[in-house]
Amino acid sequence: MTIYSSNERSNWLTRKEAAAYLRLGESTLAKLFISGDGPPAIKVGRSVRYASGDLDTWMGSRRRRSTSDVGSAA
Repeated sequence: MTIYSSNERSNWLTRKEAAAYLRLGESTLAKLFISGDGPPAIKVGRSVRYASGDLDTWMGSRRRRSTSDVGSAA
């Protein structure tokens, strides 16, 4: 279980905000969430929120040196 500091709690982004931050479409981010391939998120009712730090970590984990680089298995 991850505990978030009070400062980090103020950085929760909606799906729309997170998609803009990542420069992805909202529907792409939603599909990634459904498939489990996207950044970690918190879901409460119909609301989905993303921590900005998690978005940065997720993007960093997708860094590759070439198109043939499959990266490390997660």
